[in-house]
Amino acid sequence: MRRTTLVALCLTAVTTASLTGCQSGTDGGGGGAAAATASASAEPFAGLSGDEIADRALKATTGARSLRMTGDVADDESGGTIRIDMAMDRQGECAGTMSLDGQGEAELIKTGDTLYMKYDERFLRAQSEGEPKADTDAAVALLAGRWTKTSATGQDAEDMTGFCDLDAMLDDAEGSGSTDVTRGKTTTVDGTPAIVLHEKDGTDRTTLYVATEGEPYLLRFESASEKDPGALTFSAYDEPVGAKAPTGKILDLDALTG
Repeated sequence: MRRTTLVALCLTAVTTASLTGCQSGTDGGGGGAAAATASASAEPFAGLSGDEIADRALKATTGARSLRMTGDVADDESGGTIRIDMAMDRQGECAGTMSLDGQGEAELIKTGDTLYMKYDERFLRAQSEGEPKADTDAAVALLAGRWTKTSATGQDAEDMTGFCDLDAMLDDAEGSGSTDVTRGKTTTVDGTPAIVLHEKDGTDRTTLYVATEGEPYLLRFESASEKDPGALTFSAYDEPVGAKAPTGKILDLDALTG
């Protein structure tokens, strides 16, 4: 495997978030930027080049059964910023939140063949900008603060359920040619010891943080690319996603639309 595939994997995640965020954005629950703090420690991955470390991180990360992804990415359609906080697994289960420019929040749960969504009023009004006031008010009255459900295999749910496809994100990313990967300093990401890798691909610059203890999982990705800017933190590897159907009254959108 070429170590460029590791960056391609991250860009796949960034692009996926950008494509789905305009359909439902949210302010993440407990996510946001990870803390990267310099720390002194014995040299990790002694004798390995940046390429070799990235290869190990790629193997560990793509072998994960589940993970949590948080961070901010650019939304090409709106020109704004999408914040995501989503846990997902290989079975297509996922749970988390998304927001666009901090304008409210949408919660998402996919379990089995059902997609559950809940929007707050700020989110609904922001996403309805330009629509007649009466239509927006009706949507808010119907949907705000209520869990909805729809078939995860339906056309309307396709964008969002695609975001829950960890298999696609981890398995379909492909490298894009020769780049230059160099080792950086040791640091920590949310308390986890890590080594920094710097990658150059033409004018694009990306920074990768790889765990130096336990499995060499990718912990954080930062892109300075004009095309795909953003920063994502990866955590909760191989932990249960906890995607459980909400309780209480749930609005069946499929029944509502016939």
